[in-house]
Amino acid sequence: MGGATLEPSDPVAAGSFQSFTLVYTAGEFGLDDTGSIKIGFRFATDFGPVQFDDPTAAGYTTIEASNGATLEYRWEFKRNIRPWSRSLYIGVMKHFLAPGDTITIRFGDRRQGSPGIRMQTFCEEEFEFRVFTDVIATYDYVALPISPKVTIAPGPGIEWHAVAPTLIRTGSPFKLHIKANDAWGNPSDQMSDRLHLSCEGTEVDGLVDTLTCQPGKFAVTADGLALKDPGEAVIVVRDDTGRVLCRSNPIRSIADATSQELVHFWGDTHGQSNETLGTNTAREYFLFGRDRAFLDVMGHQGNDFQITGTFWKELNRLTAEFDTPGEFVCIPGYEWSANTAVGGDRNVHYRREGETIHRSSHAQIADPTDMVDEETDAHTADRLFEKLKDKDCVVMAHVGGRYADITYAHDDVLETAVEVHSDWGTFEWIVKDALDKGFRVGIVGNSDGHKGRPGASYPGASFFGSQGGLTCFLAPRLDRDAIFESMRRRHHYASTGNRMLLDVAVITETDAALQLPEENTVAAETVMVRKLIMGDVARLTDESAELRVEVVGSAPIERVDVFSGCELIETIRPYSANDLGRRIRVSMEGAEYRGRARTTVWDGSLRIDRNAIARAEMFNNWNLDRGIRSQSKDAVSWKAVTTGNTCGIDLWLEDASAGEIDIETAHVSIRLPIRDIGIEDTVFEAGGLDRALKVYRLPDAPEEYRLVHSMSVLVAETGDTPVFVRVTQIDGHKAWSSPIYLHR
Repeated sequence: MGGATLEPSDPVAAGSFQSFTLVYTAGEFGLDDTGSIKIGFRFATDFGPVQFDDPTAAGYTTIEASNGATLEYRWEFKRNIRPWSRSLYIGVMKHFLAPGDTITIRFGDRRQGSPGIRMQTFCEEEFEFRVFTDVIATYDYVALPISPKVTIAPGPGIEWHAVAPTLIRTGSPFKLHIKANDAWGNPSDQMSDRLHLSCEGTEVDGLVDTLTCQPGKFAVTADGLALKDPGEAVIVVRDDTGRVLCRSNPIRSIADATSQELVHFWGDTHGQSNETLGTNTAREYFLFGRDRAFLDVMGHQGNDFQITGTFWKELNRLTAEFDTPGEFVCIPGYEWSANTAVGGDRNVHYRREGETIHRSSHAQIADPTDMVDEETDAHTADRLFEKLKDKDCVVMAHVGGRYADITYAHDDVLETAVEVHSDWGTFEWIVKDALDKGFRVGIVGNSDGHKGRPGASYPGASFFGSQGGLTCFLAPRLDRDAIFESMRRRHHYASTGNRMLLDVAVITETDAALQLPEENTVAAETVMVRKLIMGDVARLTDESAELRVEVVGSAPIERVDVFSGCELIETIRPYSANDLGRRIRVSMEGAEYRGRARTTVWDGSLRIDRNAIARAEMFNNWNLDRGIRSQSKDAVSWKAVTTGNTCGIDLWLEDASAGEIDIETAHVSIRLPIRDIGIEDTVFEAGGLDRALKVYRLPDAPEEYRLVHSMSVLVAETGDTPVFVRVTQIDGHKAWSSPIYLHR
């Protein structure tokens, strides 16, 4: 079938521009007239794109045959068998290749002025140029046994992060991890900085003054820290000049002599490795989540139709190896990946290893030992729930390429949560679907990461539109039993990747009957209480109850929205109209529709008349190829996308109220007097799925990280009253509490 070589083959920096020469040499069969080869790249990659038209632009690629044969070629997406979805097709026309003839492909050909081709923006030990051959011209491709590979390494760190627990017990030791990400979100091992640490708030016992980063290490850790007294602290990291590099997430300690109070553990239970559709190996996947994203809880969720029996055993072996009670919880499981028409994606989490994988299909399993088994397979969601009945597991409804249709099938016992946010975007509609049907589900966020960065998953230069999410589990300790109890009781909240501290409770005037679910039941018993936390289900006789919300953000807080079911009943801000100034926010949100091609392009521009722009910044822009493209005193242009989430531009004007603003996008064109922009959103609907452009005003430099609020909520006479909140920070990050379900 031939062979292939690649030059150069040295390690390269993620996201850097490179030039590669790949030479395919025909083997003993040659390559027949109308035969072809494909150079395949994994689904998740953002390598390229390849182009053939502009020799001075990025991605310019040239292709030639040594014998002068006519070649046709195309850069294709999803025209090759997954996971090698992206591919360069090269066909031989009007001639053929004899044994020893070559095809030379220059990716990022710099001979006429191209800067090269952009390398994949995330790290991979073996980035493969997978060569497939159709030398007999049957369009039946055979992969070469050895294809060229290069290593992709991180670049220098430019964005610092300090990660600590959010809620702990007074006196309990904890760790502070500090890392620097490169421009594309990869933890860098090139740092040698000396870091200076200080504390704001409650004293942190054991905190050292300085830490020094070591080249070759991806993070530096301060161990044995503790908050001696109940309270809150934030650790500030500075460089030698005193410049603030980053602030940790908020850390709160509580007094708990019994060790039974619920504390916080952060998890990402949903992602894949390269044994299915992801990047790097399953072992490297778990190591990244534990050691570079600093997760407490992890799961692996490969597509079931690609998990062989051999890999299923390996996954179970790895989760058993990595699971360390008290330190790190690692959960076995898989993604049931059926088409939406028969239920759509579900995440299956088993409490123990050795369980059966009930596949939705065997679409990409060629191993004859993994033949279709009607006794174990589950081709529809209702059949899946039948197979899982009485098993020690929980199920979460997921929105990915295939989205879960929980109206098609749902199990009150097994399906404990819906996933509101991931790399794929934000999906509040799935929460609404559940509430409209009267289901009692919690809300989770995960990455569904495909790029080998679970727990710290950035979208890169691709169609993924947002940073991956996280779930904060409320549990008395860190082990599988406690985390599964947290899942079953919906004691968790979701975030878009930040680690804000969120406390939501309902206080009742008279005793409420709290339902306590046990394994394989909805509610086995009840206890009488007057305080309910997120995820609880309770009967009460009161016509109303007191909702208490406390937020300590990882950035200043913009607003807290309170929901009773699908109805927004109140919005609270830590500032008033009197605090507003010259800052205008233009936000864009929503998606095309629920499915794979949900990405909405918001490329546009704005112009200011009879005023001037002093400053402009983009928020929630995760792609360096997008963002603000041009800016002047009276105009800004940008490139942006949303996939159900929110992004936008902040403007600081020279005058707070003079003039008009004109905004042009493909979906909305508006002209608005600046004096009419206030604290409330001015909303312009834009079709699609919850798609809108909003304009409103913010304080010039908000600094309030804390919001405490209480209010009365009415309890419906019949049915559930699900009460939950959505928190939005100034930096665009959000969090959602799992609903508290009240019924009379």
